[in-house]
Amino acid sequence: MRFLNILLLTITVPALAQSTFQLHGFLSAREVYTSGQSGWLQGGFGRFDTGAADVNDHRMTTLGVAQIGAEWAPASWLDLHAHGVARRDQQGSGGKSAGLVEAYVDLHSEHFQLRAGQFFLGTSRENTDPLWTSPYTINFSPLNSWIGEEFRPVGVDLAWRPNFYVTAGATAFRNNDTMGALLGWRGWSVGNHLTVYNEVLPLPPLFSLPTDFDDQRHDGTVPFEKDLDGRTGISGRLRLQLPERAMVQLTRVDNRGDREEYRGEYSWQTHFNIAAAQIGLTSPATIAGEYCWGATGMGAPPHFVQADFATWYLLTSYKRGSDRYSIRFDTFSTKDRDHVSEDNSEHGHSWVLAWMHDLKPNVRLAAEFAQVTGDRPAAQQSGFNPNMDGRSVTVEVRYGF
Repeated sequence: MRFLNILLLTITVPALAQSTFQLHGFLSAREVYTSGQSGWLQGGFGRFDTGAADVNDHRMTTLGVAQIGAEWAPASWLDLHAHGVARRDQQGSGGKSAGLVEAYVDLHSEHFQLRAGQFFLGTSRENTDPLWTSPYTINFSPLNSWIGEEFRPVGVDLAWRPNFYVTAGATAFRNNDTMGALLGWRGWSVGNHLTVYNEVLPLPPLFSLPTDFDDQRHDGTVPFEKDLDGRTGISGRLRLQLPERAMVQLTRVDNRGDREEYRGEYSWQTHFNIAAAQIGLTSPATIAGEYCWGATGMGAPPHFVQADFATWYLLTSYKRGSDRYSIRFDTFSTKDRDHVSEDNSEHGHSWVLAWMHDLKPNVRLAAEFAQVTGDRPAAQQSGFNPNMDGRSVTVEVRYGF
């Protein structure tokens, strides 16, 4: 027993001596001008997180966001991370005002990293700042807006880095069964909403939801919750990189949903690929892009949903002194494959122009213009305007700590 005590002290005392704990985060205040239909968070068909009454109307909205992360490294080979958010959304918005975004533990060595918990996969070439924020724009691309809303593995990820140039990873996950509900029934959006665990997000007022899909819970969809179908999703990725210069990456994700209904929600069967590339990883000028394509569906004939989807963006950004200038262009589409109920097809594009200025090392001022265009036939079939065009102007002050 004495030998065991000495052994435990030998192991734990050096580890605790290296222990570090850090709190960091952002406090943001935003003034947003939005034109277009009521935003999807307010239960409408609009593309933005905020919205007005119709395509000819506009609204001014004051928003606030607080993101806080905690990092604890009790040993050189062990890290623990938690990330939460609290927000003030537009009046009438659904969802939660606060909650958990990520919580995971990392075990790592020279060539391997094992991550377990709830986390983002390392796919985004936009959201590369701490707490899955973007150093380039306030509103994310349609691709990363969707990932922030509907895809966050709860499981285990193993990454292998044999050298500076290659990274391979594999993920097994659950609790993402409803991934595809927003894409299939709402379509693409442009925003920055990070869904928290067990958050209920509103769905648009489609005529088929209370009729053909009356088993679906009436208050919306829950992207991250207790697993529905008991099946494990899988993901794999491969990255090739020239350090500080360029990288390319290919990722495959399949949630392996069984399409059945559980506890008032369907387990959507969703699979997709993301091809990403970036030039200028650490230089003042950078060019980044991602292309995503896949399919999603649920149910079985005669009442089911099946759709193909695709989106891509190209971002260019330049940092000069305290100022950063960024331009991003996006396209997005879904193709209805079931040909029952409403037509879930759509095609549109958006572009964003952003300027960010570092007033102080921990204070950032930003201004952004975003425009989205496109039609949604399902809106017209449900008695609403199919025109999804909208614009937003956002001014933000952000304090980091």
